[in-house]
Amino acid sequence: MSLVRIKDICKINPQKEKATGKVSFIKMEDVSIDGRILNKEEKNYEDVSTGFSAFKDKDVLVAKITPCFENGKGAYVDGLLNGVGFGSTEFHVVRADERKILSKYLFYHLNCKTFRKYGEINMTGSAGQKRVPKDFIEKYKIFLPSMTEQEKIVEILSTWDLAIEKQEQLIEKKKEFKKGLMQRLLSGEFRFKEFKDKWKTIKLGEAFKERKETGFIDLELLAITTANGVVRRTEVDVKDTSSEDKSKYKRILPGDIGYNTMRMWQGVSGLSKYEGIVSPAYTILKPMDNINSLYMSYLFKVPKIINLFYRHSQGLVSDTLNLKYENFKGIKVCIPNSIEEQKKIADVFVNCDKEIELLEKELEALKLQKKGLMQRLLTGELRVKV
Repeated sequence: MSLVRIKDICKINPQKEKATGKVSFIKMEDVSIDGRILNKEEKNYEDVSTGFSAFKDKDVLVAKITPCFENGKGAYVDGLLNGVGFGSTEFHVVRADERKILSKYLFYHLNCKTFRKYGEINMTGSAGQKRVPKDFIEKYKIFLPSMTEQEKIVEILSTWDLAIEKQEQLIEKKKEFKKGLMQRLLSGEFRFKEFKDKWKTIKLGEAFKERKETGFIDLELLAITTANGVVRRTEVDVKDTSSEDKSKYKRILPGDIGYNTMRMWQGVSGLSKYEGIVSPAYTILKPMDNINSLYMSYLFKVPKIINLFYRHSQGLVSDTLNLKYENFKGIKVCIPNSIEEQKKIADVFVNCDKEIELLEKELEALKLQKKGLMQRLLTGELRVKV
């Protein structure tokens, strides 16, 4: 196994391939951070043949600009219309000399954490506009085993890719299944046989009072997110912009629902498992005794209900829309009459979420295992029998 420069076995940003008729077009957003092409557009060759990056089947794309490069954007290209494609000028195109290196083996090297780490160090340009220069890729050295060993390594890593892809598809199916269940169970279209009484239409002010308790400066700081609801502020990977003076921060208790007053129309709400304080920008809802707040937290994620939040929000443009409690409390919803039925419905979704969470943990384990395997196989630490 020898150590070689990429420029000695590949062409970087080669001349475009001529074509006629339709070709594929790939934008930066069409490429995932784990090396997959999510979408290809169909374009006329004449419309895109100048002013864009040009590539063909079996080329490897590498995002050159920050933060796309650091995030891992890039892809192995195949299945292009007429075998030719064009795309964002922010791609470097790397074409393998397949007499020396397999394109897919090259792709794994350029998608490896080590390559990205050293590329980030060698970026040039001003903040926000830094790019990986062509000469960094040209001079970057990789381990080059025999073609037979390259084939074996590609086979192994492709097996992990397939396992990851199948796990992601399973997660999406579970999410779609839950979405369908929510539509049927939260609308009353499907009901459990033991509940016979008619559902009731109420105003949300009959289900929740606003909690406006301040001055609890020693309580833990919490945040409310779109995906995970109420979480500890330390779990959110963003800069802490909270005020030093927490005297006006609002107290939230387990069982309360908090929502972002300016983003409730985007579904930013969640049930709290914690006692803590949140920014004054949030509205805190305290449930009445006959209300299962877990059930209501799922109801608040239904598109039809989110649309109601949008219609009742005040403001001239989306940036200024807000749903204060005074407007929230007048919104009408239809819910199960008994708290027992509310709870049983909520429990179904809790079980769905547990299944999805388990599958997502398994997915993360697969990705970590693949990353470790790549590191060992591509550096020669782990050799395969040929």
